[in-house]
Amino acid sequence: MSDLGYLPWLLAERCGDDPAVRDDDTELSFAELDARTNAVATQLRELGFGPGDVLAVMLPNRVELLLAVFAAWRLGGTATPVNPAFTVSEAGHQVTDAGAKLVVAQDDSLGLGVPVLAVGDLRRETDQTVAPHPASPDGVALLVYTSGSTGRPKGVMLTHANLDAMTSSMVEHLSLTSDDHCLLILPLFHVNAVVVSVLSPLRAGGQVSIVKSFSPSTFFDHVERLRPTYFSAVPTIYALLVSLPEEVQPDTSSLRFVVCGAAPVTRELLEACQDRFGFVMVEGYGLTEGTCASACNPIDGVRKLGTVGPALPGQQIRVVSPEGEDVPTGETGEVLIFGPTVMRGYLNQEEATAETIVDGWLHTGDVGRLDEDGYLQLVDRVKDMIIRGGENLYPKEIETVLAEVEGVLEVAVVGRPDDVMGEVPVAFVVTYPGATTTTEQLLDHCRTHLTRVKVPADIQIVEALPKNPVGKIDKPGLRAGLTPVS
Repeated sequence: MSDLGYLPWLLAERCGDDPAVRDDDTELSFAELDARTNAVATQLRELGFGPGDVLAVMLPNRVELLLAVFAAWRLGGTATPVNPAFTVSEAGHQVTDAGAKLVVAQDDSLGLGVPVLAVGDLRRETDQTVAPHPASPDGVALLVYTSGSTGRPKGVMLTHANLDAMTSSMVEHLSLTSDDHCLLILPLFHVNAVVVSVLSPLRAGGQVSIVKSFSPSTFFDHVERLRPTYFSAVPTIYALLVSLPEEVQPDTSSLRFVVCGAAPVTRELLEACQDRFGFVMVEGYGLTEGTCASACNPIDGVRKLGTVGPALPGQQIRVVSPEGEDVPTGETGEVLIFGPTVMRGYLNQEEATAETIVDGWLHTGDVGRLDEDGYLQLVDRVKDMIIRGGENLYPKEIETVLAEVEGVLEVAVVGRPDDVMGEVPVAFVVTYPGATTTTEQLLDHCRTHLTRVKVPADIQIVEALPKNPVGKIDKPGLRAGLTPVS
């Protein structure tokens, strides 16, 4: 593991007293980060934690979350970050499924049946030194649990080799250097935050500032005070920022670029953010199963709005038919990914792993098309496709048309069971504050720009769309709330 350039003990040798990570309460240089990691590792070792063990970390975003993860790695173990908002039942499933030996949490009263170390009791210093365990690159570094939109969440096994490939690819693609400074706003129980916002900038010798929780009203205060060079966010966050009152005119001059990922975004939202805030926005795409990112628009070079860019360095993307054959350029099919970032598999789920990884290719379940330059455009999720009277409808196509209407902020289209047609599309629309958009306007626009079969059977204007813990629109939740029509 000696050449894995994101590990704090290696970074301390190279970057020393340069700033590394900070939150509202703590600021650490690379040397201090390594020393604090060592102190936590001595404590974990005394509690019986060792090579091959799993440490569950159930904390909100803060420096101690990273210290716990790094300490587990120093001892040759695995970390599984747990959403701190989980109920005991949800957390218990992950802790049990992962086989966690120990949990680091806000307090020790969780009742998960596994010893809990309270974050306030984490050791801050020690005169002992834990020599970093020479773990194999093939050892599992992270167990990241999928959001579970199709049943119980599954543990995605990401190895140090996966993280090494992903972080080196991000450093290259984003041209990260020691001058870069990431503002971390996404939750650290998600691989996007771990890889794009923490490990990649640290690997480059840059720094990370942790915002404990995102609030649109205070976000730009952090930007102006900390002067980050980039941040990574999901479309919902950009939608909230662009909805801020017009008098909010922040200084964003420190930002070299911003990243949008984790969920599809409309061209209209990207353009609105770029126009208002002057962001250089790069949209990316990937799965937890692919260690976060597989495609991304370039910062310097051709950025194609409406696409997620070309394959990242070291990865390959194919678009295939249901029979597994490559489709011609510009035609739709399932997106497949190949490269050193493809997960080792799902923990204790051999059948699901075999269905998802075939001959080394990760089957994403996403429908997309590649253009002549190799830029990927996502069409929809395979499982989100609506079949109306035998016609295959892609909700994203309908969502894109609805997003063109003035006043539309967010939109989600799902299928509602129908006794005659099988399914019909239903749209849920969130408008900008103060917008006067009506359902009739939305329907008229759909009738003008979509064939009749694609026009939603119903459009509902709602105050907000339900989101899962990662910030993606909860389409299963929307579907579950619909009453079949006879």
